[in-house]
Amino acid sequence: MTHDDDTRLAAWRAAWPQALAAWSRYTRLREPFLCASTIEAAKEGLQGSFAMIWLADQRVVIDLEAIRRNGLDGYETEILAHEIGHHVLAPGSVTDHLRLLARLRRALPTLERHAPVLANLYTDLFINDRLQRQAGLRIADIYRILATRAATTAEDEAGKVWRLYMGICEELWQCQGQLGAGNDAAMATDAWLGARLVRVYGNDWLDGAGRFATLFLPYLVQDTQVPQGLMDTLAACEDADPSGVLHADPEEDDGVVHPVQDERISGLDEPTAPASTGGDGQMREPFEYGEMLRAAGIRLSEEAVAIRYYRERALPYLVPFPQRRMPETPEPQLEALEPWSIGDPLDEIDWLHSLMLAPVPIPGVTTLRRSYGTEPAHVSRPLPMDLDLYVDSSGSMPDPRRATSWPALAGAVLALSALRAGASVRVTLWSGTRQVLDTGGFSRDDTVILGVLTGYFGGGTAFPIHSLRDLYCDARLQPKRRSRATHLLMISDAGIDTLFDKDERGNSGWDVAACALQAAGGGGTMALQIPQEWRTQQDWTAFRTLARAQEEQGWDISPVDRLEDLLAFARRFSTRHYGPQP
Repeated sequence: MTHDDDTRLAAWRAAWPQALAAWSRYTRLREPFLCASTIEAAKEGLQGSFAMIWLADQRVVIDLEAIRRNGLDGYETEILAHEIGHHVLAPGSVTDHLRLLARLRRALPTLERHAPVLANLYTDLFINDRLQRQAGLRIADIYRILATRAATTAEDEAGKVWRLYMGICEELWQCQGQLGAGNDAAMATDAWLGARLVRVYGNDWLDGAGRFATLFLPYLVQDTQVPQGLMDTLAACEDADPSGVLHADPEEDDGVVHPVQDERISGLDEPTAPASTGGDGQMREPFEYGEMLRAAGIRLSEEAVAIRYYRERALPYLVPFPQRRMPETPEPQLEALEPWSIGDPLDEIDWLHSLMLAPVPIPGVTTLRRSYGTEPAHVSRPLPMDLDLYVDSSGSMPDPRRATSWPALAGAVLALSALRAGASVRVTLWSGTRQVLDTGGFSRDDTVILGVLTGYFGGGTAFPIHSLRDLYCDARLQPKRRSRATHLLMISDAGIDTLFDKDERGNSGWDVAACALQAAGGGGTMALQIPQEWRTQQDWTAFRTLARAQEEQGWDISPVDRLEDLLAFARRFSTRHYGPQP
């Protein structure tokens, strides 16, 4: 590292306290990562831009080589203060960044892929306007330098999106014609609306996001060229925890309004529009949730997204953590010595320790007595049954990774509740012949369990009889008892009657099911999407089979009219078998 590099690093370090003070004297963040070269910056995850933030650990990364290439030496305080603004103002947190992306995506039909860039531009406006006007920093000069550099190089002409953005900056800071916005009259009107939006929603920037996206929508259709060097939030949520965004905000739909139709911005009479419905909003679908995470820079596989989605969605329905009262033993336990006072029973005096303290005892001064307490006794508690869960994944069931799968969600509630109570769980996902996926035995790893639950086959319907047989029956179909009682639970529809067909060895499914129930020792339940009055419809072969299974083998059959009702079943079952015991 040269002497010049040392001087530059010292200047950036000296500018950090000033940049923090531009927001508040109480603002505290970790020191920025100042990278002397672009290669070093790339190792920190910075690519394509001269600065970036990470919301997960409140990191700021600066590429000093790229700063010099862009001719921005001397603007250390401005650049650092801008990056700090992303942490303290907009977006400020992982949750708010994801909510911002969701609102922008809702206002960009078919162009949702541009939401990350638009989110970057949108939050930059609020940060830069505050720094320019309230902190007195030279933000406009930075854009002026970039505009001059672009005009004197062989770079392509700025696109309409960028020129509109520069027009908004010119309106905000009253520097028309200095930032390269051009002189298009229609664009100038939109720039005025954009500047008004920034001022009106300065304290509620999230509420203006849909309006901002609607303003830029026609320009995004034509081109999306923006300087990549200014994109500092495209990977802001990498390695972050995206919890708390499954619910869609009601304002996501209400905010899809062009700024000219917002009387707070345009000053025109308020147009007639449906009032906000309020409430907690709808739940996002798994595919939408995954797209939103990817837009925020969170790199998760499709399987990992589905696991996270169903785990978080199941949490409100889980049974409470087990609690039990601890009775006390009446036998006293010696704990310590404490002073004996006049008025206490005379027989409580510990004469040995009292005389050791003073050969001549003085009542109430040198007299001691023993202190006794009690300790909890050993308490026997019921051992929860393990859960052996079979979930139908045939073509009649939805794909958990694309849309909400109620069988998968119900399975998540059941499995996670069982784990919380201390049980182990085995999950088998099944569809047609040889379409079987399981957890490889009983497990207490929720990631493995949810990974199976969120899989999908979408094939035919053929229950994997061999899965029951191999675990619970020996070669002569005699029960192989487990050390812990286990409950067999089937989630399916009328196709569950294939359980009672013959297996690949010619064994009767009736014999295998009876053997499995006896070996498991915890009973069996079938939660099936069939009519409530299924017992009266004996003209269906499947229903006659189910009636026989209930009568001969004792299966508890719980019919549900809709797949959505499986969630209510899962809550009842979990409460009954794994909830707090009286």
